[in-house]
Amino acid sequence: MDIKEIRKLSSADLKKKIIETKEELFTKRMQQANGTLEHPTELKTLRKNVAKMKTILRERELEEANK
Repeated sequence: MDIKEIRKLSSADLKKKIIETKEELFTKRMQQANGTLEHPTELKTLRKNVAKMKTILRERELEEANK
């Protein structure tokens, strides 16, 4: 997910997307533990996407606090 796409989402949508991505990450971790994960780099990508989304949420929180 691109940072521009993330910034277009509303805060509520962003929170939902974080939850969905964390669930997907959990599923991928279970697949890795079972040895059925085909692309291990997906874990890294999902973790980075969650971090990007949390960063955008935090930026929005700080903007609201400074107003």
